[in-house]
Amino acid sequence: MKSYNIYELCITSELSFPELSEIEGTPDVNIRFGKVNHPIATPPENNKIVVGELPEIGKFLIRDGKEIIIEPVTGLDDSLLRTVILGPVLCVLLRQRGLLVLHASCININHKGVAFMGGSGWGKSTLATAFHTQGYDVLTDDVLPIKIEKNQAVVFPSYPQFKLCPDAATSLGQDTQNLLPVSKNSFKVAYKLQKGFQKNPIPLQQIYVLDKGNEHKISKLQPQETFVELMRHTRAMKSVTEQDFFAEHFRLCSELIKNVSFSRFTRKPSLADLPLLINLIEEDLACLTLQ
Repeated sequence: MKSYNIYELCITSELSFPELSEIEGTPDVNIRFGKVNHPIATPPENNKIVVGELPEIGKFLIRDGKEIIIEPVTGLDDSLLRTVILGPVLCVLLRQRGLLVLHASCININHKGVAFMGGSGWGKSTLATAFHTQGYDVLTDDVLPIKIEKNQAVVFPSYPQFKLCPDAATSLGQDTQNLLPVSKNSFKVAYKLQKGFQKNPIPLQQIYVLDKGNEHKISKLQPQETFVELMRHTRAMKSVTEQDFFAEHFRLCSELIKNVSFSRFTRKPSLADLPLLINLIEEDLACLTLQ
């Protein structure tokens, strides 16, 4: 059993996570192998216990934001199991702990979080990594947990590794021959950060909702549009059924809209334009600061 740090949590696990930093401390979460029994483990209308099964991966039980039981299929590659736990499984656990979890990557600009929200393949990781190559610290890749308290949204760092498509990694100056696949049979490669990782939580200032188009353009989003996008890009929505949870989710989204600026960021699909996209965002944030 080793203990690791991720999202400001101390996680003790029977499964090793070489991606994470080892720490000492009182565990907030325990991950262990065990038998997952669906009829017994799933009380009706109780999101304190969530059970899920992924074909060719295994079964998972997530309990009360404090425990994860994994029952992988025989012979499963550990790297693939780790990817699933660090992605969708932890998303459910973070939601159980009262956090709003978005499908977004986040960077640190002037000690405030700037996030890129969108679906898979929309360029979240590529944009965040492009900023990292220009000297900006990064917080998260693909999973953005947010805590809202005292009229402020705070984002929590994940771990110093991003998942990139090989062509994106090449365009950012990386030799893909030196980068390992994220998991067995994955087409994405693991871009490990040697420096420039933001280790502490910071206030969230801006979320850019990514879109594709024929020109590069940033436009403000109205609250109603923003709410639709937040519902669209919230992680692990299908894992939750309790009505009280949905009421709390709506409240968190409403509070986030009050305290964070939202814009739609439309881009042409061109890796060669990444320097231009960085400039556009820097200029937009400079205007936001002046307002």
